[in-house]
Amino acid sequence: MNPVEIEEAVSQLALEPFDRGEFPFSFLRAFGNPETTIKRLRTGSTNQSDVGGVLQRSNIHIATCDAGEVEATLGLLRDSPKTATVKAKFILATDGDSFQAEDRTSGETVACDYADFPDHFGFFLPLAGITTVEQIRESSFDIRATGRLNKLYVELLKDNPDWAKAERRPDMNHFMARLIFCFFAEDTDIFVGEGLFTKTVEQMSARDSSDTHAVISEIFRAMDTKIADRQSAGIARYANQFPYVNGQLFSGSTEVPRFTKIARSYLNHIGNLNWKKINPDIFGSMIQAVADDEERGALGMHYTSVPNILKVLNPLFLDDLRGKLEEAGNNSRKLLNLRNRMARIRVFDPACGSGNFLVIAYKQMREIEAEINRQRGEPDRRSDIPLTNFRGIELRDFPAEIARLALIIAEFQCDVLYRGQQEALAEFLPLDSANWITCGNALRLDWPSIFPPTGTGVRVRSDDLFETPLDQSEIDFENAGGETYICGNPPYIGSRTQSKEHKDDLGPVLEPLIRSWKSLDYVAGWVIKAADYIRKTEAAFAFVATNSLNQGLQVGLLWPVVLKDDLEIIFAHQSFRWGNLAANAAGVTVAIVGVAAKGTRPTRLIFEGTVVKEADAISPYLTASNVSAVSPSEVNISGLPEMLFGNMPRDGGHLSLNFEEKSDFLRVYPEAKAYVARYLGAEELINGTLRYCLWIEDSEADAASKILGIQSRLDQVAKMRAASSAASTQKYARTPHRFVQSPGKGEASSILVAAHSSENRQYLPVDYADDKAVASNALFMVLDPPIWILSILLSKLHLAWITTICGKIKTDLRYSSTLGWNTFPLLKLTEQNKADLTRCAKHILLAREAHFPATIADLYDPKAMPADLRHAHEENDEVLERIYIGRRFRNDTERLEKLFDLYTKMATKGKAA
Repeated sequence: MNPVEIEEAVSQLALEPFDRGEFPFSFLRAFGNPETTIKRLRTGSTNQSDVGGVLQRSNIHIATCDAGEVEATLGLLRDSPKTATVKAKFILATDGDSFQAEDRTSGETVACDYADFPDHFGFFLPLAGITTVEQIRESSFDIRATGRLNKLYVELLKDNPDWAKAERRPDMNHFMARLIFCFFAEDTDIFVGEGLFTKTVEQMSARDSSDTHAVISEIFRAMDTKIADRQSAGIARYANQFPYVNGQLFSGSTEVPRFTKIARSYLNHIGNLNWKKINPDIFGSMIQAVADDEERGALGMHYTSVPNILKVLNPLFLDDLRGKLEEAGNNSRKLLNLRNRMARIRVFDPACGSGNFLVIAYKQMREIEAEINRQRGEPDRRSDIPLTNFRGIELRDFPAEIARLALIIAEFQCDVLYRGQQEALAEFLPLDSANWITCGNALRLDWPSIFPPTGTGVRVRSDDLFETPLDQSEIDFENAGGETYICGNPPYIGSRTQSKEHKDDLGPVLEPLIRSWKSLDYVAGWVIKAADYIRKTEAAFAFVATNSLNQGLQVGLLWPVVLKDDLEIIFAHQSFRWGNLAANAAGVTVAIVGVAAKGTRPTRLIFEGTVVKEADAISPYLTASNVSAVSPSEVNISGLPEMLFGNMPRDGGHLSLNFEEKSDFLRVYPEAKAYVARYLGAEELINGTLRYCLWIEDSEADAASKILGIQSRLDQVAKMRAASSAASTQKYARTPHRFVQSPGKGEASSILVAAHSSENRQYLPVDYADDKAVASNALFMVLDPPIWILSILLSKLHLAWITTICGKIKTDLRYSSTLGWNTFPLLKLTEQNKADLTRCAKHILLAREAHFPATIADLYDPKAMPADLRHAHEENDEVLERIYIGRRFRNDTERLEKLFDLYTKMATKGKAA
C-alpha cells in the first residue's frame, strides 16, 4: 500500500463505530497487513501480548480499554516484558474517545481524540515498511488532500467522459486548479467567512447534485467579475459574496463538469479538510499525479523531499546568502545591501514540473529576508523578492498551472508568517496576471528569451494566466546586475529508451557539438543548454541527474563540451538514492552537479553522504581531480597483457549445446568429442551453468564435417548467416565452423571477466580457467596470463575504477577492455610485488575451491561470503594497496583520487612520448 491508500483506510476506520475487540485488527489491516497475518493474530498463534491486547512481533503492541483508562493502559504496554522481548516499535492504547501512542525508538508520542488519529497516520508508516516518516509527517495533509482530490477527479471523469478526451483534459485540469485555490482561500480568510466556498456549494446546490455544476460555475464567474460590474453582469446573490480574484485564474470559460451525488459528497469532504496546512513545495508533485493517467497508479509515491532539493539549492546559492547574513551581523548597511542583492536574484527551473524547486527557493529566500528585516527593525516590511524572479518551463499544462498556483500560495503563506494575516490579506487580491511559468518544450525553446539574464519585472499580460504564450520576447526587465541560478531535476531517459520524439528534441541541441550524441541520456540536453546560457551571463546551474552522466562513455562525450576552458564544476553530490514514498522503494541513483564560470567561486565542494570536503578541482567523475575524461585506449597504458573480447558466434544457437544436448550428441557421435569444448558466458561464469560448443579449427574443418551430426549443425549455421541482412554476417556463411569474431582460446589457461554483472557484489566476477574453455562474447579474456593478473582484477581498487570509468547499464556494472582495463593505472611492479600478488591470487582460488561446488554467485553473495574467502580478498587488497601508498586506502574516494592522479600523469606522459 502507498501512503495515500493507507491514509484513506485509516480515515475510514476512524469514521466507523468503535469496536473495542476489532479495533487492533482493523488498525493493522489499514497498514497493509494481509488477512493471513490478521487471522494468525486473532487466533493467538502469533499474538505475543501479555496484557490482553494484540502484539505483533517487531511491530506494535495495541490494547483497547475502558473509558478514561487510556493513559494507564499505555503505561501497562510500556512496562510489559513482552513489549521489550519481541521488540515492538510502537505501543498504542485507545478507549474509542481518546487515543495515545508512543514510538519506542524515538520516544515521540501521539495524544489526540480518537476521531483525529488519522491526522497522525504518518507516525505509524513504519508498520507498512515505509521509513521516510519524517518527510511524510511534514506533508500528511498533502497526502490526505491528494487522495481525496484523486477520488473526485476520477469520479468526475467517469461521469463526464467528454472531459476525459485529450482536447478537454486541459479544461478539467484548469477546473481542478480553481478548486484548489478555493479550498485554500476559504480556510485562510482570503474568502470572508469560514468555509465559504464549500458551504455555499452545499447550501445552494440540490442534494441530488443536479445543479452543483451550475452553482460552482456562477461562483467562478463572480470571481472573474469586478465588483462594480457585477450588477450589470447579473451575478447571483449567493456568488456576489466572493471577491474579485483577477489574475486570469477564473477567466475564460466557466464551464464545470456535472456532479453525481458521490462527486458532490467528495467535494464536501475535501472542503472540510484544513487547507491552511497545505505545503506548496510538496503538494504540487502529488497533485500532479492526479491528472496524469500513468502516474495515478502510483499516487502518493511521488515525493521530492525538501532535504534533497536543498542539496541542489544550498551550495548553488542559499549557503552563500546565509553566510553573508551571518557576516553582516547587525550592520544595517550590509544587511540592506544583502536585501537589495536578493531582490535581483533570479531562479530558473527549465523542467519545473509542479514547481517544487522554485517554491522551496522562494520560501528559503523569504526566510533569509525576514531575518534581515527583523535585524533592521522592519519586521512588517513588504517583501522585495518578486514571484516573477522564479521562472520555469514545463512541458505539460497541468503541472505548469500547479507551479504558478503553488508559488502564489507560498507567497501568501510567507506574508502571513513574516508580516501577519492582516497585511497578507490586504495585498493578496486581486492577483497579478503576470506570466512567469512557460508551458512548452524546454529543449526547443530559447531560454534567454524566456528568462533574460537581467532584471525582475514582467510586461506580458496574457488573456489567461494559465495559457502562457511560448514567445516571451517582450518580457521587459528593469533591474540589471542580478544573479541567475538555473536548477532542477530534468527528465533522465536513457539513450536506449528514448523515443523518436526524444531524439528529435536532442538532435538540434547536441548534434552540432557531439558526434556520438545519440548515446547520451535525455537530461544531457538540459546540461548543454544550461552551459550555453551561463556562458552568456553571470549565472550558475545545478541539476539532479542519473549518475550515468558521470560514469562511463557519457563522461567523455558530454563534459569536455560542457566545461571546455571557461566553466568548472563548483560542487557535486556523489551518487545517492533519490527515492520515493513507496514501501521499500529502491529509487533511482542520482548525482548532483553544479557548474559556473571558472574563478567565480572561492571553494569547490564534494559531498559524499554527510561528509563535505573542499577540492582544488572536481572532475566530471565527481572526484577531487583535474582529469577531464578518461578516453578508451587500444593499448594498455600500464603495460598489462592484452584483454580480448570473447568469441562471438552469430550462429543461431547451432554451435552451442547445453549439458543434456552435449550428452545426447556425444552418445550418438562419440567421435565428435575432440570438437566439443566447455563454453562460458556470464551466466556460466557466475552461476555455474554448464554449456558447451563446437570448436573447430580451420585445419580440422574437413575432418569434422564428415561427422553427420556436426555437418547438420554447420548447415543450419550457414543457412542462418546467409539469410542475415548484415553483409558482415553473410560472408561467414562460407565458414560455418568458425565463430564470426574469434580471438581464440588459451593454450593452457585464461582469465575471464563478465562483461555485465550485478552491482551488489564487493568484487568483480572473474575466474581462472585452466581447461582451454571457450569464452563467449559475454566475457572478456586474458589468454595464458601470469596468475598475478587475477589479483589485480579481483581487487577493490580495480572495481572502484571500473564502476566509475565504465559506468553501468541500468544497475548492472559494465566492463570494457579499452575503457576500463587498458586505462587502469598500475604502478610498475617489482618481481617481489608480482610474487606477493601471485600468492594472494592463489589464496583466493584455494578459498573458492574449499567451498566447491559453490558458484561465484554463491561465494560472493554480500550476506553469505565465506570467512576464509573474505580474508583472502582482504589480504589481496592489503598487498596491492600497500604497493600504491604504503597502507590500505580508507575508502573508494581515496582510491579514485590516487588512480586519477596516476592516470593524469601516465596519460600526459604517453601524449608527450
